[in-house]
Amino acid sequence: MARRFYTSLYFRVLVGIAAGLVIGLVAPGLGQELKPLADLFIALVTMTIAPLIFCTVVTGIAGMTSMKEVGKAGGLALVYFEVVSTLALGIGLVIVNVVKPGAGLGYLATAADLDRVNGVKHASGDAAFPLDIIPELGGHHLLSVLLVAILFGFALHRLGARGQPLTDSIARIGRVVFGVVGLIMEVAPLGALGAMAFTVGKFGGGSLAWLGELMACFYATCLVFIFGVLALIARVHGFSVFRFVRYIRQELLVVLGTSSSETVLPRMMEKLEAAGASKPVVGLVIPAGYSFNLDGTAIYVTMGAIFLAQATNTPMSATQQLALLGLAMLMSKGAAGVTGSGLVILISTLETFKDIPVAAIALILGIDRFMSEARALTNVIGNGVATLVVARWCKDLDRDKLDAALAVQKQQESR
Repeated sequence: MARRFYTSLYFRVLVGIAAGLVIGLVAPGLGQELKPLADLFIALVTMTIAPLIFCTVVTGIAGMTSMKEVGKAGGLALVYFEVVSTLALGIGLVIVNVVKPGAGLGYLATAADLDRVNGVKHASGDAAFPLDIIPELGGHHLLSVLLVAILFGFALHRLGARGQPLTDSIARIGRVVFGVVGLIMEVAPLGALGAMAFTVGKFGGGSLAWLGELMACFYATCLVFIFGVLALIARVHGFSVFRFVRYIRQELLVVLGTSSSETVLPRMMEKLEAAGASKPVVGLVIPAGYSFNLDGTAIYVTMGAIFLAQATNTPMSATQQLALLGLAMLMSKGAAGVTGSGLVILISTLETFKDIPVAAIALILGIDRFMSEARALTNVIGNGVATLVVARWCKDLDRDKLDAALAVQKQQESR
C-alpha cells in the first residue's frame, strides 16, 4: 500500500516551516524562544556525522582492490572542487559588478558596528543544558575524522584477511548509525519550525525585504550556478540536475528549514549510494566536499565583499577584485557546513584583505540568516553533483541504478 503523502517527511517539514513562519510573525517573542529546537536538531545530526564518516570511509577503503583507486578518487575530487569553486566565485564577481546592489548607499561603519561584528565572530552559542548532553563530533572535526578514517582504512586493507572481521564489524556499526540518523530525522519538522520561528521572530517579516537587491542578486546567482553551470556539468555526464534536485527534495527542505547543509550529510551519503555511486567514492567526496567544495559559500563571500565595497564607496580595481577572489577561495576551504560559517568566512576574508572596512559587515548581519539558506542549498546540490561526476570519472557509477533512482522520482512527481 502506498504511503500517504501527509505522513511523509517531505510534508511534515513543509508544515514545520509554515508553522514557524506563522509563529514568528504572530508571536515574535515566542518565535525567538523556539531557537533551541533548531539548535538541538542540528546538534543531534552533527553528532552522527563523525562515526558515520569513519565507518563509511574505513569499510570503503578496506574493501577496495587497489589503493590506487582511493588516490584516483581523491585527486579527481580535488581537481573538480577547485575548477567548479572558481567558476562559482567568478559568476558571483561578474553579477555583483554588473548589478552593483551596494552602489550609492554611502554607508559609514561605526565603532558600535565593529562591536556587533566581533560579537558574531566570537559567539559560542547558547549553553543550554540539553545541548551540553550532546557530544560535538562534527563541524570543524570533520577533516580530522576523515584523515583518521583514511589511515585506518589503509591499515585494515594491508592486513588483508586478518582484518576482515574488524572491517565487517565496522560495517555493521555503520548500519546502526544510519538507523540512528533515521530516528533523528523524524524530528526534522521541529528543527525546521524552531529555526524559521526564530529567524522571522528576531528580524521580522519586513526584514525579508531589507537590502532586498543584494538578496535578489545572491539568490539569482545561486540559481544561475545550479541550473546553468551544474546543469551543464550534469548533462555532459549523462544525467539531469533537475531530476537530481527532485530526487533529493526532502533533504533540501530540511536544509531550507534549518539553514544548515550539515543536517543532511548522512542522508545525502545514503541517497548517493542508492543512486549508483560507490561507497568509497561517496565516503571520500562528500566529507571532503563539505570543506573544499562550498559553492554557495564561495558565491556569498565574493558578492558580500564587493557589495560592502560598493556600499562604503571603497574603490576596487580589477586587480584588487581578482586578488579578493583568490583570497576568498583560500578562506572558504575548511569551513564546516553549519549555519553562520559563511558570515565568519566573510569576516575573516575582509580582516585579511584590509581594503574594505570589516565593521561594514554589520550592514548585512540582519539578512545573513536568509542568505544562509541559499548558501546551504547550493552547497548540498553542488556536492551531490560532484559525487556523481567523480564516481563516473572513476568508473564507479552504476548507471542503471542512477537512471532508475531518477526515473522513480520522476514517476512519483507525475502522480
